[in-house]
Amino acid sequence: MKQYPVDKIRNVVLLGQGRSGKTSFAEAALFLTKGTDRLGKTGDGNTVCDFDPEEIKRQISISTAVAPVEYKGYKINFLDTPGYLDFVGEVMQGVRVAETALLVVSGKGGPGVGTEKGWEYATKAGLSKAFFVGSMDMENADFFKTVEQLREVFGISVCPICCPVMEGEKMVALIDFVERNMKVYKNGVPEIKPLPEDLGDDANALWDMMSESVAETSEELMEKFFNGEHFSKEETLDGLRAGIADGSIAPVLCGSAYTLEGIDNVLETLVSTTPSPADKGEVPATIGGEAGTLKADPSGDLAAIVFKTVADPFVGKMSYFKVVSGTMKSDSQVYNSTSEQNEKISKLFFIRGNKQAETAEIGAGDIGFVSKLNSTVTGDTLCAVGKKIVLPGIEFPAPSYSMSIQPLAKGDEEKISTGLQRLAEEDRTFTFSLNPETKQQVVSGIGDVHLDVLVSKLKSKFGTGVELKPVRVPYRETIRKKVKVQGRHKKQSGGHGQFGDVWIEFEPGDTEDLTFAENIFGGSVPKNFFPAVEKGLRESIQKGVLAGYPVVNLKATLVDGSYHPVDSSEMAFKVAANLAYKAGMEAASPVLLEPIGSLKVLIPDSLMGDIIGDINKRRGRILGMNPAGGGLQEVEADVPMAEMGSYAVDLRSMTQGRGSFTFEFTRYEEAPPNVAEKVIAEAAAQEE
Repeated sequence: MKQYPVDKIRNVVLLGQGRSGKTSFAEAALFLTKGTDRLGKTGDGNTVCDFDPEEIKRQISISTAVAPVEYKGYKINFLDTPGYLDFVGEVMQGVRVAETALLVVSGKGGPGVGTEKGWEYATKAGLSKAFFVGSMDMENADFFKTVEQLREVFGISVCPICCPVMEGEKMVALIDFVERNMKVYKNGVPEIKPLPEDLGDDANALWDMMSESVAETSEELMEKFFNGEHFSKEETLDGLRAGIADGSIAPVLCGSAYTLEGIDNVLETLVSTTPSPADKGEVPATIGGEAGTLKADPSGDLAAIVFKTVADPFVGKMSYFKVVSGTMKSDSQVYNSTSEQNEKISKLFFIRGNKQAETAEIGAGDIGFVSKLNSTVTGDTLCAVGKKIVLPGIEFPAPSYSMSIQPLAKGDEEKISTGLQRLAEEDRTFTFSLNPETKQQVVSGIGDVHLDVLVSKLKSKFGTGVELKPVRVPYRETIRKKVKVQGRHKKQSGGHGQFGDVWIEFEPGDTEDLTFAENIFGGSVPKNFFPAVEKGLRESIQKGVLAGYPVVNLKATLVDGSYHPVDSSEMAFKVAANLAYKAGMEAASPVLLEPIGSLKVLIPDSLMGDIIGDINKRRGRILGMNPAGGGLQEVEADVPMAEMGSYAVDLRSMTQGRGSFTFEFTRYEEAPPNVAEKVIAEAAAQEE
């Protein structure tokens, strides 16, 4: 693959709903431009972008793939991202290094939540936007209806620049409003024909829509539009470039990835109207510790952002990067300004799917690949040695769905830990940790499918079979009343015996930790045994008498006791304290405490009733509702953690993916009797 100057490069991220046809579009673009010798299909598992075994098995995209297309002296780096919401981290990676977002929409199903999310991500990142309405070869596909839906959802920036000619339910040609001609396709190659005399009301309405959008980009074009004059091709292109650059125009194209109709039109539009890396202007960076900017200049200081990492048990770590400024060269030394470590660049590659093509250098604006960088992870900046340039990283969503992970075979714990560490390098949206209290290895991700894929990768990449189990809730126990009890330990078995005798008052304490005090008169218990009594109590409170959970908010005061000058020992008083603890806890009205968290849910106005009803079912208390703008409301509530295990999945189902939430532990509260009974019964069953 040859080198391209920065003004001939386009970085385009493919966004949209799952199964909307993003991967199929990339495949069609590659096949049409001879980038591949066969037209793969996702159902057959032979596409360029879906090469991972998990993607082939599930027939969905799981990770972002790079698919460079060479077209008429330009290079378009397509970044094919997953549509399934569990893999939003991969979408963030693609968005970070693109200048333009192509939102792929099914002409049969229309825009969905994935389209809305894609638009939101692209807008937040300041990307130019365009739409491709695909599947026009399918029955019931309706381009005109889809354009209406797009304008309803995304507003007047939606601007059709072509439309299909339909015979019955079949697309037979394409009307190009920019070129002012009709294209009839055969194997993806258009035959140019003059426009029909009568385009029809629907096509004329869309053409007028485009003309009005183009006219609004300059006063000269607006005047021409009001005079009823047609725009020339160059005037139309100039208007589209201006509107796409400032976000006032999002062109809509159409076609089919399976018949290749309209694919050339999309490629032509991308190279002729969307911005190159240089066109986006200067990008922010921290240079030498101070705020600055960089230009996409091949001769400038080197700065590259690592946007994706792949952990391979055989090859090692593989890093995808975009050169923002300067030129990355093979057999060179670079500085990782994020980890503050030098890295050796050996061989550089361009990458297409999982196929690599070695290259001597990669210039500004382009995307490449390098392996075996020791201290580099996703989001890091690579720059010239002696410089300290830091580019903005990638903002990933926090994991919200947790499960415990258990090995299927004994002795696999170390292999699992190693595998999780390697997978965490490539996926920044999941975390793992060992809960010291429950002794569970807890993994947290975006959703159930996300964690299911992680389990499959542990098996296929690292040979460790695991299963997912619910995370145990960290309950606590405490007491409600004050009691005074005796703990007496006496054992005689020849020689020195064991003797310890204590009277302890137990009562609710002011702090979560044990409060220990002594109020001894007359030396009934010598002072040197006080620490043993306290230590015995501290060991005892790790396990409550109801369900074996740690005891909190407990005050224990040693008030009396007795000792034996020969048989008393620290161990004897520790045991006596434990006996007093057991007796005291059972007599002091022990109760179970459950953890309560603060929930904040962001949802559309229309779903307010459903969400509040669901929170109430989870024993939550609504604290307030606040308008969040854009037709959204934020609901605040306190909810028991025990009711939140599946909330990430349930909220997505209730809101079709439009809702989001944060949940943080805040305090413990007494559990209702029915909840406590269930927890105590489960604990007793585990003991048996």
